[in-house]
Amino acid sequence: MPPLPGSGLAKGLAVTLRTMTKKTVTEQYPDAQPELPPRTRGVIGLFEENCTVCMLCARECPDWCIYIDSHKETVPAAVEGGRERSRNVLDRFAIDFSLCMYCGICIEVCPFDALFWSPEFEYAETDIRELTHERDKLREWMWTVPSPPALDPAAEEPKELAAARKAADKLAATQAAQAAQAAQAAEAAEAAQAEQPAASDDPGEETPA
Repeated sequence: MPPLPGSGLAKGLAVTLRTMTKKTVTEQYPDAQPELPPRTRGVIGLFEENCTVCMLCARECPDWCIYIDSHKETVPAAVEGGRERSRNVLDRFAIDFSLCMYCGICIEVCPFDALFWSPEFEYAETDIRELTHERDKLREWMWTVPSPPALDPAAEEPKELAAARKAADKLAATQAAQAAQAAQAAEAAEAAQAEQPAASDDPGEETPA
């Protein structure tokens, strides 16, 4: 059945009338900050202590906006007769946010959890060169990274936490057993000391001349 003439216009006017009766909500930005979703992609923070200069983030970045410089240092042997090792030391870690498309690949591929999303988005600059954040600036963004969400109540406990809790419970049980043994030994010693004067003060015992 073909639509009635003017039905499309009637539907459009109905939407307009419904919209006109609703209260307009205006976000008073920047006086009032918006409530952002917990997984907002604002700016990237760097946790430098976890970075091993593996270069995965720079290699996987589709925009090539991550710049990393490093050098190698020799680490002396941990034991006598051992072999010296070399490790990478981070010299520069920078992200050019004028090129970044916020795909999050660098954060996903980092095997050591050195990069994190921060919901901060107010870092516009008048000079495009200021949008290249060096590692000191990236480290400051770490203070704005929100805490990770709570685990699902039905999820299994991580193996690391389970092992740590088992070791802590075993240590607590050992300490409690040792404390109980020490308390029993102290009670036995007090009982022995209390019996000795009672035996010497017995009136039936004769004192030698």
